[in-house]
Amino acid sequence: MKFDELASKETIRRTMEALKERNIHAELVDSKEDALKRIIDLVLKGKEVMTASSTTLEQIGFTDLLKSGKHPWKNLKDQILSEKDRVKQMELRKKSVTSEYFLGSVNALAETGEILIVNGTGSALPSYSFTSDNVIWIVGTQKIVPTLEDAFKRVREYCVPLEDKRMKSIGYKGTTIGKYLIIEKEINENRKIDLIFVPEKLGF
Repeated sequence: MKFDELASKETIRRTMEALKERNIHAELVDSKEDALKRIIDLVLKGKEVMTASSTTLEQIGFTDLLKSGKHPWKNLKDQILSEKDRVKQMELRKKSVTSEYFLGSVNALAETGEILIVNGTGSALPSYSFTSDNVIWIVGTQKIVPTLEDAFKRVREYCVPLEDKRMKSIGYKGTTIGKYLIIEKEINENRKIDLIFVPEKLGF
């Protein structure tokens, strides 16, 4: 199985229907530029925004937008990175999991609607699973696979080697699989999960 091929329109349609049954709002935009526009539309002014480490968010321009300060939101990640005291910075990281909006991507998702996310430290998982009322994922359609079993294969055989290479290229030791999160269904009525598909190869 090739894990870098964009999904067909029919596959995307089936996956979106399956996600709807799991209370996850999925939509398809035309480009990464449109994905950025959708985020700007979805995130209300004055709200807290936190992001996971995400190649996808970098590729669509959202990371640069946050850094620029030219937006109407409270950038929690900027507060964290600006804090030089390591103890205080860790406290800010812990508090950030309750951010009103949490943005990132996923590692793989099955046509049947299950979503798989792997995170080294697990720092993004509380927000994705429970603590943030609004979650927005930007997902290149190459991440769609037939089954949940294939999703695990995609992570282990494709995502991890590429992320390991990327981490080493910027001076780190590499990457590792720390914790997995499987999203089967969203049952909390106060939460809204938006998954925005982009027909481009974004992230790993």
